Parts: sequence; C-alpha cells; structure tokens
Amino acid sequence: MPSTRPVVVTGVAGFIGSHLAEALLAQGCAVIGIDRRLPQADSNLADCLRHPNFTPVGADLAEVDLPPLFEGIHTVFHLAGIPGMRPSWGPDFAEYTRSNVLASQRVADACLECRVPRLVVASSSSVYGQREPGPYAESCLPAPASPYGVSKLAGEQVCLAYAAHPRSVTSVVALRYFTVYGPRQRDDMLIGRALRAALSGEPLRVYGEGSQRRDFTYISDVVAATLAAATAPAEAEVINVGGGRAVSIAEVLTTAERLTGRRVPRTHQPAYEGDVPETLADPAKAARLLGWQPEVGLADGMARQLAWLTRSAIPVEV
Repeated sequence: MPSTRPVVVTGVAGFIGSHLAEALLAQGCAVIGIDRRLPQADSNLADCLRHPNFTPVGADLAEVDLPPLFEGIHTVFHLAGIPGMRPSWGPDFAEYTRSNVLASQRVADACLECRVPRLVVASSSSVYGQREPGPYAESCLPAPASPYGVSKLAGEQVCLAYAAHPRSVTSVVALRYFTVYGPRQRDDMLIGRALRAALSGEPLRVYGEGSQRRDFTYISDVVAATLAAATAPAEAEVINVGGGRAVSIAEVLTTAERLTGRRVPRTHQPAYEGDVPETLADPAKAARLLGWQPEVGLADGMARQLAWLTRSAIPVEV
C-alpha cells in the first residue's frame, strides 16, 4: 500500500479477510477490521489481535454507524457477506439480501460521505451462472443461477453505481473471485472436505458425478490480487481473479489421495440447484490492470493446505 493512512477490512474474521488483514499489517498498514462475529469468532485473527496496528470492531454492517469508522481511511476492502449457494434457496435469502446487498450499499454510501479514495469489493464467479464453456471475460452478460449469485451481483453493482455518483471521489474495483481455497477455508468447501475425508476415513459427499470443473485459486494469490486492486488504475471496474484453468472435482479427489497416500471415501448425491458445470476465468484483465497472475498451482496449494491441517487442531486421524 503506498499510503500510511489506515485501511478498513470488512468481514475480517473470515477466510479471505483474515489473510488479507495479515498481509496489510505485514506491509505496515494500520487496519480497522470489522466483523459482526467478533469477538466470538476470532480464531482466524490470532496473529492480527496481537498486532499493535490492528483495531477489531465487532459490528453488523447493516446496522452500525459507518462514517465514524471510515473517516480518514485510504482504502476500504469490503469482503463481508454471506457465502454459499445451497442455503440461499428459500427463507434464508432474506439474510443474503441484508448482508450482501444492503450492507454493501451502506458501505458504499459511507465511502461517498467520507470521501474514501478507493473501495475494493469482493464479488464472485457465481455471477456468471449457467453459460457455455468458458473462459468468462468480464464483458460476458451475468446470468446467476442461484439466489446467492444474484445477491453478489447486486452487491457489486450497487457499489459500482456509487462510483458514478456526481459527488463521489471513490473509485471502485469489484473482484470476481473464482473458488478460493487454502488454510482457514470454510468447512463446507470441497478441498478441505476432501483432505479431511482422506485423513479421517469419513465419507465425502460428492454432489453429482464429480465432472464439474472449477477454476481453483489459492488464498495467497487472491490476497495478492486484492492488494493490487487498491492501487490499480481504475474508476469503476470489474476484474476476474482466477487463473484460467478449470480442474474437475474428480481430479481434486485424485490429488488429495496422492498427497495423503489414502483413499478419499465418498458417497454420491444429486447435484444441487444452482450448481454449474464449469467456472473458468479469463485472466487477461487482471494481468493488464493489476499486473497479476497466479503463482500457486493446485497440487502445491493443496499440499500447503494439507500441511496446515495436519499441524492444526483439526480433529482428524493422521
């Protein structure tokens, strides 16, 4: 970061937010970390909480008075939100709209009021939905196939609308992350589940036949792209964060077995609503505007995640 002014990270206790906060602190930034799960869910923030330049704020973005937290801020990294496609069907969608849309509007409005120079927004490859085989460029018409995807698209677009406000000095970069994985990944995500299944012998639920393909992106590469977005030459941009290589679920399971030396036991269930056959990023815009390309391949990234699992307090037999 080129400025010593403080930055804000929303969703700081989450998977990506906690890694981003650590990287910002390592660069010498003062970080205000906002998360409604604090202090109950601060295990991801063990290192941050010991750092003198980290200020944790336990608050709900849909309710808290944000301008006092945004005064004098150089960059807001808005990573907070409700993840997951399956739970977004049905009555829980009210929480998706509150956390992914309303909260994003309130963040953008506070940036407008406080004249924050840059807002970086975490979006998702889910906005592309059911499409012909990729890669997907940012110019592709979004067609989300789940309520979750709809909420992420709405959140990024409301922030981009604020960039065009006549009084705005805030430039906005919305990053469409493609299937992020690595240490501290959510428990319901595939790669962590596959590695734990191999280590514990508990069957892994596979939705469909394992032919779905995903553009997996390791957490350190995602953090690098997110940091670059803070200073990228942009006024209102959407940028893919994915390497441009899709890997099948079956290949992930094979890699988990090779790394652990154990079979991944599995049970098959029908594919769930909103699942798409493939996600695949066109990474050209990220290379051009962020100077970014991924450095960690799938096997290397999974090996790093396995090493973290085996040295952490994850209850698996090793």
